[in-house]
Amino acid sequence: MKRFRNILVGFCLALFLVLGFSITGYARQQTPNPSPSPQTTLETLGEGFPVILDGYTLFQVHHGTGSLNAEERARALSRRIERIASDDSLSPNDLTIRVDPADNSPSIILGDKVILTVTPQDAKLYQETQTKIANRALGEVKTAIERYRIARQADHLLRGAIHTAIATGVLYLLITAILFLSGRIFPAIRRTIISLVPGWRIQNFEILSPEKIGNIVLQILKFLRLLVILTLVCFYLTFVLRLFPWTRQFGDNFLTTFLNTLDLVAKQIAIYLPNLLVVAIITAITYYVLKTIRPFFTAIERGNLRFQGFYPDWAQPTYFILKFLIIALAAVLAFPYLPGFDSPAFQGVSVFLGILFSLGSTSVIANIVGGVILIYTRAFQLRDVISIGDVTGDVIEKTLLVTRIRTPTNRIVTIPNSALLNTNVVNFSVSQREFDRPLILQTTITLGYDLPWRKVHAVLIEAALKTEHILRDPAPFVLQASLDDFSVAYQVNAYTDHPQLFPIIYSELHQNMQDKCNEAGIEILSPNYFALRDGNHSTMPENYLPTDYQTPTFGINSGNPNG
Repeated sequence: MKRFRNILVGFCLALFLVLGFSITGYARQQTPNPSPSPQTTLETLGEGFPVILDGYTLFQVHHGTGSLNAEERARALSRRIERIASDDSLSPNDLTIRVDPADNSPSIILGDKVILTVTPQDAKLYQETQTKIANRALGEVKTAIERYRIARQADHLLRGAIHTAIATGVLYLLITAILFLSGRIFPAIRRTIISLVPGWRIQNFEILSPEKIGNIVLQILKFLRLLVILTLVCFYLTFVLRLFPWTRQFGDNFLTTFLNTLDLVAKQIAIYLPNLLVVAIITAITYYVLKTIRPFFTAIERGNLRFQGFYPDWAQPTYFILKFLIIALAAVLAFPYLPGFDSPAFQGVSVFLGILFSLGSTSVIANIVGGVILIYTRAFQLRDVISIGDVTGDVIEKTLLVTRIRTPTNRIVTIPNSALLNTNVVNFSVSQREFDRPLILQTTITLGYDLPWRKVHAVLIEAALKTEHILRDPAPFVLQASLDDFSVAYQVNAYTDHPQLFPIIYSELHQNMQDKCNEAGIEILSPNYFALRDGNHSTMPENYLPTDYQTPTFGINSGNPNG
């Protein structure tokens, strides 16, 4: 069933293709060149205007009569004869010739209606008598009317339908046989070519492998098969269209039109061959230039080739930029050799696209420039952990237009590259990757002055060392960030080589700081003090107080100077 569907689709495609070629060629022939139709003019060729019935030319008219010129006269005659032929109540045997006694001009009449009058100018043109011309025209008209009516009889149309069905079946069988045989012969030919024909090499460089040569031959065979199928469809359509009166005229010209169209295409291709050769040479040079420079950038990217000041991560972007410039230069060189390059339509489309690009590409160019700058400033790379404004996360995509960041909550943030040029980019990964220095995570805790700072340092360092992914070497350390009015700010600094896990590391570090402070009897709070010191213990650590220090008592003064 699937094979039948494929064959049917192929048949329909071939049919539409042939019809498209033929209709295009037929229209092309009809437009500049006259054909035997009452709607065309042949004055430019010095010929007459045809009187036509059902696609057949009966005779031609070279002179007008009365107020009608030759073209209008031919059209009027064609319409009159067609009305008679389409009216079965009128018999062609009723057509007779009557001579006008006034000027002795014979006329073909039906009843009391004049169909055609032979003028002296007609006789002079044909160098025959008017009566002889009238008799010959009468015979042509009768024959055409009879042929017109026979072609539209039911038995004749039924015969045409039967012949059409038979022709369709034969065409289907032929196409099926061609596809079946070619489906088995073509692969065998390809395998034979691959096994017998050596590849095309220049020293160690292989230009065409045996497989590519086999594929090229296979495509040529498929193209020839398509031409054979199109030829069969063309003959089929010519035969079928000529079976019915309404399509006979098109059928008579179908094969000729199709062949003329193919001839026109072949001639245009032959005319274009020199230009095509130039385009092929430009394309080949461009292809091999790109193929030659690609290994150098691949070697730089892999670290096999080094240049001072040129980083491996610049290799691919530089290659793509160079590739774009080479292709753009090749396109500029090849465009003048393309068909229709000098046509007003091509130029108009080029101007339109240029204006459209100029008006709509401002932000695009800004983003591309931003992307190039980010590449060569090496602000970040894929999988780096960065912070841009209030967005922090992993870089998952880096293009010339945008940068995409995945936050710790799996939100994807897309930032235009032009916006990055005006924003500070904080990279948490570059220090470890390029300088072998792990990232330092910092967090701050405030505690009262009554706690010995050495004890606080020891507790906080112990909490940091207990945290997973915190390095022991280099060891964590604590800085006293500030001495505030009521408390001391202790800043914990811990090294990690997993910057992508910093939210989890921070959470675990804070948990351990709470646990270790509780174990050491340190209450995490920032006390506030009043200026009234009587009765309050000093906030200084106990080891700094005198050994005989006692908490002072409140002093109460009654206000009596005598005690």
